[in-house]
Amino acid sequence: MKQELINNLIALRTRLIYILIGFIGVFLILFKFANDLYAILAKPILSYIPLESKLIATDITSPFFIPLKLTMLCAFIIALPNTIYQIWQYIAPAMFRHEKRMIMITFICVLILFILGVLFCYFLVLPTLFKFIGEIKSSEISMMTDISKYFDFVINLFFVFGLCFQTPIIVFLIIYFKLVSYAKIKKLRPYVFVGCFIVAAILTPPDILSQIFLAVPLYLLYELGMIIAKIIRPPHDERFI
Repeated sequence: MKQELINNLIALRTRLIYILIGFIGVFLILFKFANDLYAILAKPILSYIPLESKLIATDITSPFFIPLKLTMLCAFIIALPNTIYQIWQYIAPAMFRHEKRMIMITFICVLILFILGVLFCYFLVLPTLFKFIGEIKSSEISMMTDISKYFDFVINLFFVFGLCFQTPIIVFLIIYFKLVSYAKIKKLRPYVFVGCFIVAAILTPPDILSQIFLAVPLYLLYELGMIIAKIIRPPHDERFI
């Protein structure tokens, strides 16, 4: 028993080292392009502010640490497949075949949906939001956003949309593991619709556009989860009638 525990700890340490090596390797490659990465992140707002306006740094260390934080975040995301693979290699030997299949598919779907949520926010939500703000602001106001506040604002939105795009997986797993019946999920539609707007109001900035852009996809993803659960269902399962 003691030897088995030691072997597990050694295997865990090995996987953690591989995860760290993967992250550091990607980070070192991206570090040279730290400012370029921030330029890409800033593009949605720079496209909708006057040419004479710029992003500013109100903290002396911000021009260095903000691109550095962004580079670390990008390195973490890019190295995520290696991270997932190492975790998988550690836990897979103790699992049954059907469990391996379910967890692997879930991991892949989580990653894909998170990326889709971030892309949806970057290419649709942010440009629309900044365009709206730029059009309604007073002509006496010059938009000169602090880079650290802009970074926090955008990254928070990325995580919110990335996590909310996991809704289909959550709904599917709830139904698949019989925590709640499919019929019950269907009856909850009106409450879920209202709840999506409440969640959006809590998680997004206090503007109606951000709330709509989160609430509507969130509800559609809820419906998608029900569709997937109905398609991938055990044969002759009365819960889906």
